[in-house]
Amino acid sequence: MGLRGKPSQRQRRLGAELRRMREDVGLTATKAGAEVGLSAAHLNHIEAGRTSISPEKIRGLAAFCGCKQERLIESLIAMSQSNGRGWWSEYEHPPHNQAVRDLAELESMSVRLRAFQWVNVPGMLQTPEYMRALFKAGHPDMPAENREQFVEFRLRRQRLLTDPKPPEFHAVIHEAALRMEFVGREVMQRQVEHMVEMACLPHVKIQILPFRTEAYPGGFGCSFVCFDAAVAELSTVYVEHPASSPFVIDQSNLAQFSDAFANLGAVALPPIAPGAASNVSVRRDSLGLIQRLMYDL
Repeated sequence: MGLRGKPSQRQRRLGAELRRMREDVGLTATKAGAEVGLSAAHLNHIEAGRTSISPEKIRGLAAFCGCKQERLIESLIAMSQSNGRGWWSEYEHPPHNQAVRDLAELESMSVRLRAFQWVNVPGMLQTPEYMRALFKAGHPDMPAENREQFVEFRLRRQRLLTDPKPPEFHAVIHEAALRMEFVGREVMQRQVEHMVEMACLPHVKIQILPFRTEAYPGGFGCSFVCFDAAVAELSTVYVEHPASSPFVIDQSNLAQFSDAFANLGAVALPPIAPGAASNVSVRRDSLGLIQRLMYDL
């Protein structure tokens, strides 16, 4: 079997976890590979996500490295056996790329999604009209056909939140994102209404971080999404950046982003609670701010 030219994020993550397991106990690829009948070169390819590994060899490596975390081992085996052929596999050609397919696959594997956004509404909450305006403003030279393909893909991703067994979804959105006028007032008004509708779902929590917050946890000027896995060690953070959007998997960095999100949630307004009383003159929560914002729109 030939080597993969472009491993998916899942395949790279599996390999990275096997490498971490080996390096944590100070084993070389030569020694660890020999224990399970693999050459050092073969194990290096596995750890880079370029080739597959059997469940038996994963268990053998885990045992040799002294790993007794059965849930982690089972999750690694599940990752190794997955063929990655979800609905996103229908979008294997341009304008879509591996990165957007990786996002969809990560979402499907997560038990909770936590998103922080500065200037845009999170993709999982966007209306089609908002998406089109966003793509047009950010990529004015993009052909209309491509824009529609991106909109279609993002809408497919959003179906996850209305699945029979959806992940939890928690968004902290800066007030600035709701005051951006490049999308047009009618589009933004419908977008805000849609957010309130989504907040009615029991597994969706939406908080607004106001301009007039009394505190702000510094150090995180970027937007990011935490993909929380059933096994914490396999969680991932996606960091949005204009040049590149890297996936963060280092355990210390994962903890840093997780703590940052918790701090953001602590200083943001209380979550949108659509069923609460709507006296906007006394409300000091996310829905109250949104209701006041709607008057400006």
